[in-house]
Amino acid sequence: MDHKSAASRVRDLAKFLATVKGDLSNITGPPHLLAPSSVVEVGHCWAQRPSVFAAPSLESDPEKRMLLVLRWFLIALRSQLYIGSTGSKSSSIRKPLNAFLGELFLASWTDAEKKCTTTLVSEQVSHHPPITAMHVRDAEHGIHSTGYARVEMSFNGTVNIRQVGNAVLHIDRFDEDYLIPLLDAKVRGILSGCMYPEVLGTYSIIGSSGYQAEVRFTGEGMIRGKRNSFEARIIHRDDPSKQTLYEVKGCWSEGGWKVRDPRMGETVEVYDIDAPENQPVPIVIDPLAEQDPWESRRAWEGVFRGMAEGDMRMVLNEKTRIEQAQRKMRIEEKERGIVWEPLFFKSVQPEEHEVFHRLAEGTGLKLLSERTKGVWKPDLERIGSAQRPFRQGVTPLGYP
Repeated sequence: MDHKSAASRVRDLAKFLATVKGDLSNITGPPHLLAPSSVVEVGHCWAQRPSVFAAPSLESDPEKRMLLVLRWFLIALRSQLYIGSTGSKSSSIRKPLNAFLGELFLASWTDAEKKCTTTLVSEQVSHHPPITAMHVRDAEHGIHSTGYARVEMSFNGTVNIRQVGNAVLHIDRFDEDYLIPLLDAKVRGILSGCMYPEVLGTYSIIGSSGYQAEVRFTGEGMIRGKRNSFEARIIHRDDPSKQTLYEVKGCWSEGGWKVRDPRMGETVEVYDIDAPENQPVPIVIDPLAEQDPWESRRAWEGVFRGMAEGDMRMVLNEKTRIEQAQRKMRIEEKERGIVWEPLFFKSVQPEEHEVFHRLAEGTGLKLLSERTKGVWKPDLERIGSAQRPFRQGVTPLGYP
């Protein structure tokens, strides 16, 4: 059993970080600092509230659609960044497991009352460097989002997390695209033993309709400022005056925010993050016994069981078993001339990412595809026809 005190956990973390040089993203921390989930599950934040995801597809007013896209983006942040934590000030985040090459996460969420269903397909398409691709879809409402990210982590007294990649939201009904930013973050509170994420800087959500959301994130200062605060506004890029059409202010991790229409002087919405009606709907995922060996929760079952039982020896042993098997598979592939191919995503040339180039023009944004092994797009035909077993006898533990 794990009997470590909070003080000893902090000492362990400090010692661990002090020994690490360079990129932390493929390095595993002490077992008791790990979250009971893998990196491939992080995309659930975009899909777990189906009605929020579907809402832009049901709105005929383009400026209100932009506001609803911003709303979806903001609501997803706490689940995205507060991994293994509730988001409260007394709850510490944890590091998700590094996904192994080919790891999958397949899930869906249904809001029966609002008649919306989202599906998520997520895959670890590269391990060195670590790149995760995901695709969220609501087929009935004709809205979907695809994204991919290479996560880079470094330590200089603070853990710095940078995401290289991008995400795009598409609405069929309006043939409309939105370029969604991937946020960089810092992990604070290491010495106190209560770690939390902090996002700083300004990001933009760019819509093909001409509307744009600008979001400025601020943090907790020594004298003033509230943790995880933000201010956002909706503008139209073709408006010379850049008039604010809507403004949103508040906190993305606790409490919530207020949406105002400054033209009318009216409050449009007050969003309470913890209100019962704003909680995610239950996840739908196949039982472990029916999952493929490549699916995340089945593959890491022993690790998660050890975490639940507080048995860190089991966590370490089960985790090491998979990691060593993966290293052996890479050696065997090199010896046998086997070329690894992802199941549900394919890498294309940067010029094929027409949406990025069109929406990012004039913004200074760079695709950086040379750092993500190209641009990752879903293979919808393979996703639609996939049947278990996915790799015919090959498992994360080795080749037959």
